[in-house]
Amino acid sequence: SLSLFVFIYAYIVAFYLGTAGLSYRFIYDKKQEQHPKFLPQQRFLEIACASRALPQITLMTIPWILGQLHGYSRVYKDWNQYGVAYLFVSAAMFILFTDFCIYWVHRLEHHPLVYARCHKLHHKWIVCTPYASHAFHPMDGYLQSVPYHLAVYLFPMHEYVYLALFAFVNVWSVMIHDGEYVSNNPVVNGAAHHTVHHLYFNYNYGQFTTLFDRMFNTYREPTLEIYDRSRRNSKTVQAAQASDIDTALPSLESKKHN
Repeated sequence: SLSLFVFIYAYIVAFYLGTAGLSYRFIYDKKQEQHPKFLPQQRFLEIACASRALPQITLMTIPWILGQLHGYSRVYKDWNQYGVAYLFVSAAMFILFTDFCIYWVHRLEHHPLVYARCHKLHHKWIVCTPYASHAFHPMDGYLQSVPYHLAVYLFPMHEYVYLALFAFVNVWSVMIHDGEYVSNNPVVNGAAHHTVHHLYFNYNYGQFTTLFDRMFNTYREPTLEIYDRSRRNSKTVQAAQASDIDTALPSLESKKHN
């Protein structure tokens, strides 16, 4: 319905602009905007891209929401229905299930038959700001969101746990694009790992963990200069990254268009 569309769209836009805005204001390392691969007016281009995508993603998402509202999902209301322990188990199941699914959706989006049509737009942002988190082709954003909706049709989840996790995944999407590498953990797929993906394309497809990248041989460990703010802002380091990208990109783009 129109009212449901307006409500969901308003929530998504407010959450995106609010979260990304706070991250940009207080967390984002703005010296990254001096990187040779940072586009002129990129922050505004990212916001404009997201603004075009979000209404279409909202429209495609409504059937999932209507299914939940009409009781077709396995979302439940009674805290005691499956016990307190299951609240934590279901949250872990949600993270692992969606991480696995998004890994494969994301990896398949890099296939030559799909990349140019769907995912290439998001890789326009080689050096990201938090606003890049939702700056993608509408179908790209929708496909990567499907596992979040599908999960509650496959296994039970309390409605408030689900809502909290849905908020978390949107915050996480902003965090892995914010250029501030607070996590140097071999299992957590933080901003440093996702930065490697944007710089070098064919690595680190995971969303929350590095488990599936390690399992399927697409893991690339971030180098020390990515974690060290002074090193990553070095003109020498940035010039070397730009050179690597300029060398590799023509071959990568050719393969993804053939």
